[in-house]
Parts: sequence; C-alpha cells; structure tokens
Amino acid sequence: MNIVVLYMAKFLPYLCVLFLIGCSSVNQNSSSTVYFTGEIVNPTSDYVVLYKDDVVVDSSKLDSQNRFHFKLDTINEGLYHFYHDPELQYIFFEKGDSILTRLNTVDFDESLAFSGKGEEINNFLADIFLTHEREESFIHSIFKLEPKDFSKKIDSLRNQKIIGLQDLQANTILSENAIEIAQASIDYNYYIYKEKYPYYHKRKSVEKIFHKLPEEFYAYRKNLSFNNKNLTYYRPYYNYMKYHYGNLSFTDCSHKCAIEDGIVKNNLHFYQHKLKLIDSCVKYKNLRDNLFRNVAVDYLLKQDTEKNNDIFIAQFHEFSANNKHLKEINGLYENIKKIQPNNEIPDVAVYSTEGKRLQLKDISGSKKTVFYFWSGTQKKHFENITKHVSNLSDKHPEYTFVGINVKTDSKRWIDMIEAKGLDKTTQYRATDYNSITNTLILNPNKAIIAEDGIIVDAFANLYTSF
Repeated sequence: MNIVVLYMAKFLPYLCVLFLIGCSSVNQNSSSTVYFTGEIVNPTSDYVVLYKDDVVVDSSKLDSQNRFHFKLDTINEGLYHFYHDPELQYIFFEKGDSILTRLNTVDFDESLAFSGKGEEINNFLADIFLTHEREESFIHSIFKLEPKDFSKKIDSLRNQKIIGLQDLQANTILSENAIEIAQASIDYNYYIYKEKYPYYHKRKSVEKIFHKLPEEFYAYRKNLSFNNKNLTYYRPYYNYMKYHYGNLSFTDCSHKCAIEDGIVKNNLHFYQHKLKLIDSCVKYKNLRDNLFRNVAVDYLLKQDTEKNNDIFIAQFHEFSANNKHLKEINGLYENIKKIQPNNEIPDVAVYSTEGKRLQLKDISGSKKTVFYFWSGTQKKHFENITKHVSNLSDKHPEYTFVGINVKTDSKRWIDMIEAKGLDKTTQYRATDYNSITNTLILNPNKAIIAEDGIIVDAFANLYTSF
C-alpha cells in the first residue's frame, strides 16, 4: 500500500467531524492569509502554541469545545510546528492555506489528520513520520548485515517512499518548497541509519574492529546541502547533521582520541575536533549555533575533569563567540562546577506531601540518600522507575531512595503516589521545573547521591550506578 493510500485511509473517518469543526474556514482562500484550526480530544494543556523555527509565532487558548484557531495574515512560507504540552508536530504552511486538524492526545501522532487547502503535503509528512517509527525496530534488526546487504535494504525502504511521493505529485500540484520538505522527510532518516551503521554493526556482530565499508557506501553525501536554512529546524535534517559530524570526527581523529573498542578515551580532543569541523563546514548561523550548542551540551554532560571543561569552554567561545545559546551553555558550565563531589547541594526548593517547604539538602541525612526524578506527564517512565526503585531499595538497604516530582500539579501528584502505594515520607515535589532542571542538570534516569547535604555523585544513573 503506497503512502498516498495510507494517509487517505487514515483521513477519511474524520471528514464529517472536521467539516463540523468549522467549515467556514475551509472556503477557498485566495488571499495570502493562512488559517489553521482544529480540535484536540483529551487535551493535556489549555493552549496550542505555534512556532516558526524556535520562535513563538502565536498561541491559541482552547475554547469550551477544545478547539483552537490561528489566523496568520503574513507568513514566511515553510515548515512550522505546533506544541500542545507535552507533544509537538510539524506543519507546512504556504500562503492561502486553510488547514483543519483533529487529534487525540491518547494517540497523538497516530490520530493526527489534516483537511483543507494544504492537506496533501501535511498528511504526507505525518504518515512518513509514522512509517519511519514503525520501521525503526526492523532497521535495528538488520544492522548485523554486511554493508552491501544493509544498503540494499535501506535503499529499498527509501524507494518505496519515493514512489509514494511521485504518486502524490501525479495527483496534486506541489510547490518546490513542499517537494523539498517531502524529499527531506524521506532521505535524512535513512541517511542517519547509514551514518550509524559502522557502530551498530560492530556492536551487533560483536566484531573487534570496525567493518571496512564499500567505497560507495556514503555516496549520497556528495548531493547533500549542509547549509539549508529551510531545514535547519527539521529534526531529521538536524539529527543527520549531528550524526554526520560525529561520524567524521570519530573517523578522522581515531588515533589522537585513543579510540579503543569503539569508545573515545580522549573526550576533550574528540569534541574539539567536532567544533573545528562544524566551524569549517557550516556557514548558516542558526544551524552553526544549534550544532555548536549540541556539541557543548554533549561534552559538558560527559563529566570530564574540571581542567578539561575549562579548556573546552574557552575553545567553544573562540569558535562561537556570538552563539545565541551562549547564556545557556555558560549557565550549564557554571552549574556543573557547582555540583561536583564534596560540594553542598545547591538550594532547590521542594514540597512534602503535607505542603511543607524544604530545601533539597535538608532531606539528605547521615544515611546516603539517592534522589531520583519523575514526572506525571510520562506515565510509562513513572511505572518503570517506581518498579526499579522498589527493587533497588530491597537490594541496597544502605541507601534511602527519595523521589522528586516535576511538571505535575499537586493533586495529580498525590493521586499518583497513592495509586502506587508509595511511601509519602520519601516523596517530594518541585514547583519550579526550569530552576531544578538547570541547577541539577536533570535527565530522565538521573540520580544524585548525597550524604548530610553534601554531594557524593551528582551524575549517577539510576539504572547503571547501583
């Protein structure tokens, strides 16, 4: 079944509902104004926020029937994305578009369907996204194949999508910009897998050295644009750039970086090399800034020595002195310095289930305390982490495990604790998500080990450190 048939099959059941949402909006719009309206079933937020690149264009509060509405009198044509906390999805706008959508947050991506002027390209992009998600486990299963066989499989999957795009072009008129984003939605996901192949193949095949690749394995690279401003904020393109420059750095500096068994032993040199490559190859500022930011965040979170961190940050400033993310990177650098071992836990306010306000350091007693973090917006993570902590508590009675909740309102937090039967004396809630995230450098599986309010290890992993 080709991609056009797939998205039509998904779209047809919603026709009547979409018509009722606001048929007046889908009248042929001959002006340059863009209308974007829709309905959200089971909303998880009161707003839908529309972005162009990383800039908020507008926001719309859901009405009593959970509908939103955007009217854009002037636009820069191209790729946008809309955000309904905690989900986001891309949408492509051209002048005169009138687009309706309906989605259910229970199955956000799967339920997404578009109708109206501009529907064709947007339904195509949505279904390409879902198709790539469905293929992911299969592709991971074929990394063990020899390079030529792997390439044949990948090329075959890509060609199926190309045929779908050709069918779409035969049945509707697409602009050059629309064709470019449609082609990019196909190409870059598969090119990422090609960049990943040497490392995943080595791991899957348990080979001691990297497999020698055919000369034509990366032939697609010569046709790529590495400064495409239209794609800078499109995740497949951006992710490809990250893997590509990581791949080149790994290959080009393998001796100086002392790479052993596929692991970089000299992180500083490796990440310095990535900075140099990006500096020499990427000229478009937004893409440069974003890639430099990615390198800096990735390096600083690797937990190198304080001396090496100082060397790296100096070189980062040299290459990207006017980076728009400079404040964020400098803040990360300073915060990492503050949570090194033997430092006092920084001031972070949390609340007990009884509503008492405390500092995080006040909770850590003479017995070693392990702080772990969870959110009510990630139910699966909550299920997994509470089960894992229960096992760890039995296995390691020398530790007290304390849960810190983020991004959840008080009532829902209490309800989740009670539903799971968690010990309320070891559960706390932080109300300032940005502050705790930036101060403690949070990630989903992070754990902080402390004793008497003093940090033992602020970069432990709940699944690998115990």
